Amino acid sequence: MNILIKTLSIGAIFMVTFLGAEKFRSIENPTAETQVSDAPKITRTIAESITKTVEDEELIKEFISTEDQTMIEGVPHISQLPELQRGCEVTSLAMLLQYEGIDADKMTLAKEIHKIPFRDANYVRGNPYDGFVGDIYSFSKSGYGVYHGPVAKLAESYHPGKIMDITGQSIDAVYDLINSGSPVWVITNSTYAPLPESEFTVWETNTGNVKITYREHSVVIVGYDEQSVYINDPLAHEGYKALPRKPFEQAWVQMGSQAIGIAK
Repeated sequence: MNILIKTLSIGAIFMVTFLGAEKFRSIENPTAETQVSDAPKITRTIAESITKTVEDEELIKEFISTEDQTMIEGVPHISQLPELQRGCEVTSLAMLLQYEGIDADKMTLAKEIHKIPFRDANYVRGNPYDGFVGDIYSFSKSGYGVYHGPVAKLAESYHPGKIMDITGQSIDAVYDLINSGSPVWVITNSTYAPLPESEFTVWETNTGNVKITYREHSVVIVGYDEQSVYINDPLAHEGYKALPRKPFEQAWVQMGSQAIGIAK
């Protein structure tokens, strides 16, 4: 697995030599409305790489360390569409796990995620904290989505003892995971900014009341700097999309500060 974290502090330049050349969409959230090589792992203060020369099977890279930006390179971007119209959470999980070199495709995760009915026999709605509510595949059937607990449990089955569910902690805990070399699965909304209260409703479920919005969405954070957060969005056409940092953080907090990463 190629891991490169760019940490944007004016000054230090590091030369790292590897012997042997190494292989080196945005619509409203379907949950709401309506996919490795073995290069050495470089962490934290290693910065942007510039390949200088490759001679005699020797790969030389220059790393410039600053403290303006931290980016994890090589996180795969996977689209949830067309198969999983409500599958942003499991698709984002697939990106996180595949980055670790784990064979976990979105369709298998969609099959394995714990599911609960949209409404039970007594017409009571399901709770996304308990499982994926309703249908994950198509808008033709009722559905909503799933929150951090069932996703973390599924991730644990693929990477035992390494999954970190930091839900409820501060945004600094998220950035600490990024700094350590782990992308971070999060719950946000499809606008990536705080929503008005009119966008929320409270469901009465058998396991308690839950506040939901039909704009709920899940993405993977792959980097950040002072102004921006960089994400892999399963609804986007490509990865590493930059978003304004402050409103993104506010939206994340509004959705319960839900986040999952992998211990390094």
